[in-house]
Amino acid sequence: MRRPPDRLVLAAFIVTIFVGGANSIAVRFSLRELTPFWGASFRFFIATAVVAALVLVTRRIQQGSRRPLQRRHLLPILGYGLLNFWLTYVFLYTGLRDAPAATAAVITGLAPLLTLLFAVAHRIERFRSLALVGAITASTGIAVVFANQLSLDVPPIALLALIGAAACLAETGVLMKRYSPGDPLTAVALAIPIGAVCLLGLAIATGEPLIIPTRLETWLANAYLVVFGTIVGFSFNLYVLSHWTASANSYGYILSPLVTVVLGGLLLGEIVSPAFLLGGTLVAAGVYVATLAQPAPPTQLPEEPTP
Repeated sequence: MRRPPDRLVLAAFIVTIFVGGANSIAVRFSLRELTPFWGASFRFFIATAVVAALVLVTRRIQQGSRRPLQRRHLLPILGYGLLNFWLTYVFLYTGLRDAPAATAAVITGLAPLLTLLFAVAHRIERFRSLALVGAITASTGIAVVFANQLSLDVPPIALLALIGAAACLAETGVLMKRYSPGDPLTAVALAIPIGAVCLLGLAIATGEPLIIPTRLETWLANAYLVVFGTIVGFSFNLYVLSHWTASANSYGYILSPLVTVVLGGLLLGEIVSPAFLLGGTLVAAGVYVATLAQPAPPTQLPEEPTP
């Protein structure tokens, strides 16, 4: 007997929480040897080869498949590649070069709040009365985290870059909800190389050395990032997004920092200060008030045609 679809969606959502929580840790390991833009590009070029093989084996792009690639999916896929696999990772890898993984997780935890605001701006969800209270609370928490990290000599540009990454994650979820990219695995397969090429161009333009990693920890980190952080994580994320609202899908960013903080302490030796805990708590509370306190039902919204 087949399980109800809601259980499958919930299981995929839980997977994205754990995958997302470990991503920052793996990126920090890879950046010990690779420069930011080349490191992200290197990861995505490997992921392109792997996911392309999966698509060909499963024959997902053929007209006889269950969800064939259609012309109306091409523009959303292009936007997905540029926004999610290029601009997001320009900000994310820039921030993670100097900021602790736990800090990155807390700041990107703003994504649910930003998703709500962007969804209202795009008119696909209604504004909620507690959103302003949540925004003020979360902003206070971010200010505390900023002050704490600046006292530890973390560059302000790294912290601002992480806020940029959170905004890109939020906008990606909203746009992919409004304009469906079609089959999740196919969309990921076509969008990843767009980001990889753009990141490679940026690495060349900034003079980053294009080296092949030699450390075992770098290869292990990239193996995780390719299989779980890229293919599994983003495919499952699009699958959940096709069944839930953009705001509901973004709730995982509240829980992922818990995974990151634990792994950061165990694997990277990152120390969590009381001020950081206070700031992180305020961010989580603000996001909760703005989103979870008045949740939108996780149902499928009507798909609008690509303009």
